[in-house]
Amino acid sequence: MQFVALDVETANADCSSICQIGIARFEDGCLAEEWSTLVNPEDYFDPFNVSIHGITEDMVVGSPVLPNVVEEIRSRLQGRITLCHTPFDRIAFSQAGAKYDLEGFECIWLDSARVARRTWPQFARRGYGLHNVCAAIGYEFRHHDALEDAKAAAQILLAAVKETGLDVEGWLRRVGQPISKSPIAQPGNPEGPLQGEVLVFTGALQMTRSDAAQMAVAVGCTVEEGVNKRTTILVVGDQDSMKLAGHEKSSKHRKAEDLIRSGQEIEILAEKDFESLVRVSRRPGSPYSSATSS
Repeated sequence: MQFVALDVETANADCSSICQIGIARFEDGCLAEEWSTLVNPEDYFDPFNVSIHGITEDMVVGSPVLPNVVEEIRSRLQGRITLCHTPFDRIAFSQAGAKYDLEGFECIWLDSARVARRTWPQFARRGYGLHNVCAAIGYEFRHHDALEDAKAAAQILLAAVKETGLDVEGWLRRVGQPISKSPIAQPGNPEGPLQGEVLVFTGALQMTRSDAAQMAVAVGCTVEEGVNKRTTILVVGDQDSMKLAGHEKSSKHRKAEDLIRSGQEIEILAEKDFESLVRVSRRPGSPYSSATSS
């Protein structure tokens, strides 16, 4: 699992006025290399921007202009999955390149804000700024330093990989899909054989979450987004459960285990076992089925 994370700071409201660049390369979930530089944007410094990142015009005196570092940047990004938080940094590079009439380069962009919005329900519609999401995942950093922000975006992606079981390539596909194809949280069929069970999914499922939720609802399970004191069943995606050895469990999985240790009864099922439970509960004469044989 390899990718680079990128962030820039600008001197003013013009996206092309890049005054700092930070790039961090990650391999197998670990920081492998970091690089940053101040840049002379050959533009004015707006006091508002200075109040945010602390970079002044005097600080960039003697720093390279963008054309002098573009080959260094190209060597780090060309052909690689490049992560940034929101499209701002991508737009800044495009605008700055046009400003200097620089030859473009190809990389595969991935937006960690879009990743966060599809991983944690509380960020689906609002509040998915870098600082807020990092606070939620427990990652501390010095905001508005380009290198620090780049590494923070990477931590969001790594946390999302652990939470969902999707790898980086999987996230490249997932961010192109709607945040929620259909509601996951929904009440169960009151006539279903498993009526009264409260079920939560975690990890990467072989089937879509919406299809799995429909299966659960049809047999009576109420499906919820997060593990809580009402939860009675946690379904762990087979892809996730197969990777658990040596890997951190999802936050939902860990919370369920904490609740079990405190005395709550929660069944933790692999995806294949959940499918078996649904099949068995539908059979006439099953101890879970409301139907009886004649």
